[in-house]
Amino acid sequence: MSAQPLRSPTLRPHRMKKEESFLGKLGGTLARKKKAKEVSDLQEEGKNAINAPMNPSTVDIHPEDTLLEENEERTMIDPNSKEDPKFKELIKVLIDWINDVLVEERIIVKQLEEDLYDGQVLQKLLEKLADRKLNVAEVTQSEIGQKQKLQTVLEAVHDLLRPHGWTIKWNVDSIHGKNLISILHLLVALAMHFRAPIRLPEHVSVQVVVVRKREGLLQTTHVSEELTTTTEMMMGRFERDAFDTLFDHAPDKLSVVKKSLITFVNKHLNKLNLEVTELETQFADGVYLVLLMGLLEDYFVPLHNFYLTPESFDQKVHNVSFAFELMQDGGLKKPKARPEDVVNLDLKSTLRVLYNLFTKYKNVE
Repeated sequence: MSAQPLRSPTLRPHRMKKEESFLGKLGGTLARKKKAKEVSDLQEEGKNAINAPMNPSTVDIHPEDTLLEENEERTMIDPNSKEDPKFKELIKVLIDWINDVLVEERIIVKQLEEDLYDGQVLQKLLEKLADRKLNVAEVTQSEIGQKQKLQTVLEAVHDLLRPHGWTIKWNVDSIHGKNLISILHLLVALAMHFRAPIRLPEHVSVQVVVVRKREGLLQTTHVSEELTTTTEMMMGRFERDAFDTLFDHAPDKLSVVKKSLITFVNKHLNKLNLEVTELETQFADGVYLVLLMGLLEDYFVPLHNFYLTPESFDQKVHNVSFAFELMQDGGLKKPKARPEDVVNLDLKSTLRVLYNLFTKYKNVE
């Protein structure tokens, strides 16, 4: 962020000799409090528990991640998952989205864990998205103050999300503890709930290493954590329709449907000397949708209401959103598709929109 967030100092271990293990260094610190045999056992068990499952790669573990109370657990992302292109894309898209939303606040997020853990950015983000002011202190330096702010922010988030069936996969401790998985779950939920004008990569999963302490011994397990599914599933649209079936089970009939829709739209757009050959691309900027609605409802759409030659993503979204408003004015239900999906060349979304028009206006000359 441009305004440096207040962070608690993080202790980093000194450079260790090659043959000196991570827990060996830890053992030296604990030796004053534990018997030599107990320290040795802890060292050996810690090395086996953490390193063995991850060979040939190793997990990026901080000293505090191994100092667990009985039955306590910590999680960390497998390093290989961090290198997954879709995982990197998810983080980039979310960071860019946050920075776009908060551009007027002169806030720049560079790293999700470091910039969001104290609640300051999350407060500003939620206030901007929900258009409401939260009753929290603007700047908090203490850990207690930061967690109190987080508690207030997350309670407001939960009040928004729970009625829509979102599963809460984060809490104050995990966010303040800089747990990237929890932070990503929270941001994905916010982006979907507020219909962010972004397209999140679908089916993003990561391997998570879970370290637990049981009867004094460290144990590790590996689990797969799903961060995103499909856009439709995340938007809560679990009901399937004819187009889901068409795409999944009858792709051979898809070309027939596309031909019928192309014939329908050209029947009207030809009146303006316009012609469609590719449904996927030619409706993506919203211009043809707006003009088509004017033709179907027999009125002229003032040119100042939309962008005739849109250049940016936002201008295209504006056009498609405006076309959706015209459809609702004409008696159609609000389209199931999002304007952003049409702009992002999602064929299924475009077909749904056009098929609704076909159903209502197929007999219009």
